[in-house]
Amino acid sequence: MTQRLRFGIFMAPFHKPGINPTLALEQDLELVQWLDRCGYDEAWFGEHHSAGTEISASPEIFIAVAAERTKHIKLGTGVVSLSYHNPLWVAERLVMLDHITRGRAMLGVGPGSLPTDGIMIGLSQSQTRLLLEESLSVIMRLLTSEEPVTFKNDRWDLREARLHLRPYSNFDVAVAAVASPTGAKLAGRHGIGMLSIGATLAAGFDALALHWSVLQEEARVHGKTVDRSKWRLVGPMHIAETREQAYRDVEYGIEHWFKYFQGVAAFPQMAMQGGNAKEMIDFINDSGVGVIGTPEMAAAQIERLWAQSAGGFGCYMLLAHNWANFEATKRSYDLLARHVFPRFQGQHHATMDAAARAAAARPELADTHSKAVEAARERYAAETSTRH
Repeated sequence: MTQRLRFGIFMAPFHKPGINPTLALEQDLELVQWLDRCGYDEAWFGEHHSAGTEISASPEIFIAVAAERTKHIKLGTGVVSLSYHNPLWVAERLVMLDHITRGRAMLGVGPGSLPTDGIMIGLSQSQTRLLLEESLSVIMRLLTSEEPVTFKNDRWDLREARLHLRPYSNFDVAVAAVASPTGAKLAGRHGIGMLSIGATLAAGFDALALHWSVLQEEARVHGKTVDRSKWRLVGPMHIAETREQAYRDVEYGIEHWFKYFQGVAAFPQMAMQGGNAKEMIDFINDSGVGVIGTPEMAAAQIERLWAQSAGGFGCYMLLAHNWANFEATKRSYDLLARHVFPRFQGQHHATMDAAARAAAARPELADTHSKAVEAARERYAAETSTRH
């Protein structure tokens, strides 16, 4: 690996129904501050409106607050469900965020993953992917051209639409991909990034190389250039000093997370198996969906994904999950930053090689040093012997 791999977080966020939502959202913001301190590159925030667990309704509002509390980390919509919104207003909101964050905002888009969201505004899952395609086309025209956009379908009627402000920066735009080729196709068509949210799931992992091939082919057909550094892979991890400690940590909340996907969210791609905490932990590790264990296990997972991608990617994003309590969660992110990041960002080998060279030279240099100290003592003794 020659490029510097970026690291980030993909935060739905997940919270157990019934807890205080005000405190839960505040804790999410505190976590982003911690990630900023630890040197994470990116944080992406979701949009959901039902099902009781993923309680962020507006990633744009979350970004605006988080931007005021952080200094360096980039902040993205992970994702705006384009089928729910007029594309002109989506573009307008992101351009405003681009200005007030001075270029730290990013736009991630998708069709909308929870059917219980769509039915409240008269949308079925059979409509959302086409609406994503049409909306993204409008948004990219608004962002990349100053020409007005006129577009009409069953949900939107744009007439000579223009952005009120031009973008502050050339901010990243990325489209979500799970198992189907839809996201990869759109990313290639527009020459933008791809968020492989299901990268570690069985179907998503098997499709990684295929998705990049689809993206490249669509880019070729539409005369676009694509960049692997804008490809982001998402997967869950919880890390502790020992595997046993990590197992104890996640007993705090892993069962709720599993049961949400097993019995509440109508999102069949997230098929999780296990009836108790031990079975769930074993499923995460044995299936390759994620890692519950040590920094060494985390590094091995990233290397496995790198190999499967058949050429590499730009960013590994940890799926935020609340498996552990807040202190153990912060510790996990800290351990990853301290012990895993350097292996993929060009910092690990320099210090390891320096230590190895010093260790190899130590016997000879220590002997030379000892002799130099002894010679200095002898000179001093000789000098002082003539004073009496």
